[in-house]
Amino acid sequence: MEITSAQNPKIKHLLQLQLKSQLRRKEGLFVVEGRRELEHCLAAGYELDSLFINEAVADSKRYTLNSTLNEAQLFTLNASLYERVAYRGSTEGVIAIVKERRFTLNYLAERLSTSLPPAGGGGGGAVGAVSPLIIVLEGVEKPGNLGAVLRSADAAQADAVIVCDPLTDLYNPNLIRASIGAVFTVPTVACTSQECISFLQQNGISILTAQLQDSHLYYDTDMRRPTAIVMGTESTGLTDQWRQAATAHIRIPMLGQLDSLNVSVSAAILLFEAVRQRQQTE
Repeated sequence: MEITSAQNPKIKHLLQLQLKSQLRRKEGLFVVEGRRELEHCLAAGYELDSLFINEAVADSKRYTLNSTLNEAQLFTLNASLYERVAYRGSTEGVIAIVKERRFTLNYLAERLSTSLPPAGGGGGGAVGAVSPLIIVLEGVEKPGNLGAVLRSADAAQADAVIVCDPLTDLYNPNLIRASIGAVFTVPTVACTSQECISFLQQNGISILTAQLQDSHLYYDTDMRRPTAIVMGTESTGLTDQWRQAATAHIRIPMLGQLDSLNVSVSAAILLFEAVRQRQQTE
């Protein structure tokens, strides 16, 4: 079906989903823009609700082969209308409305069951298994920061990102764009800090909190065990509940006059230290 007017109800609905997190949560739908992001989304098992194609540049066939889309859910837009609804220009002419999937800590526990240590602690998980590596973020507000952390988590093959007491919607278009689709490649769970702490402790996962006070240099800390690296906001850091629950406190040496790094940069440094340590033991 071809749409030529910005007043079309389908176009209005698409724009509202882009802007309003409350509507996304209510309807269980979100917007994915761009060929690369959509390919990651579909590969992760998400289901399309509808697809909008810029008739001038995009080919819809590759996106509909393995989906349940029918002609009533596939829309073509002329170039000028597509430009009005697209978040950015270089999206290869593809925008989709996608049905959300909300991951839980129970899902994560099942996913990690072959590599988590036995209940009660001790041991290193299943024979030949790689110890879980998880990034935990408390109260991170900026979608761009969370998206960049997800990219680093994907690059380091982290098992999950857990967002505690989130201040941003996990399906925010800016987050999806900043992650370049990593929000689909890395299981991402939203929960409270207390729920996360209980999950990590019950499953024998070491809690390493990134903080300046009472801490050790990160490269002197064992990250070969099941590990959760926990970070807070740049302005306030972590709350006391995380500091008290920590197995160890770690820090990145700050040799200049400033006392903090962007949370996404810190996450990348700490993740790849874990990768380095684990590769040395292989």
